[in-house]
Amino acid sequence: MNAINLPDVVAEVSAQFARYEQALVTNDVAVLDELFWDSPHTLRYGATENLYGADEIKAFRAARPAQGLDRVLLKTVITTFGRDMATANVEFQRAGNPRSGRQSQTWVRTPEGWRVVSAHVSLLMPSA
Repeated sequence: MNAINLPDVVAEVSAQFARYEQALVTNDVAVLDELFWDSPHTLRYGATENLYGADEIKAFRAARPAQGLDRVLLKTVITTFGRDMATANVEFQRAGNPRSGRQSQTWVRTPEGWRVVSAHVSLLMPSA
């Protein structure tokens, strides 16, 4: 297997993930669109939607309400595989929502830079 968690690659992906997170909570659609691979092969499974291809993802982001996006990251795990592939997984909590969430992303180094090629978001039921 390729080298896992090369420090310079982890730093690169972590920086892009931080850009993504900032864009997400501030609804910076231009940066969100930039950081997803512009391809019909890109997918995003959301908490309530399944999006196939960059065009569907962009349309979703453009139509999504801009309020209620703040969240606290409870745990973040970034793992890199070689120099060109990584995963980013987080557990998060939104203010006023008893359900915690999970987000997973697969990042790939493209000629344009690091891009999310696949993403998944889900919410858990509150603990009893």
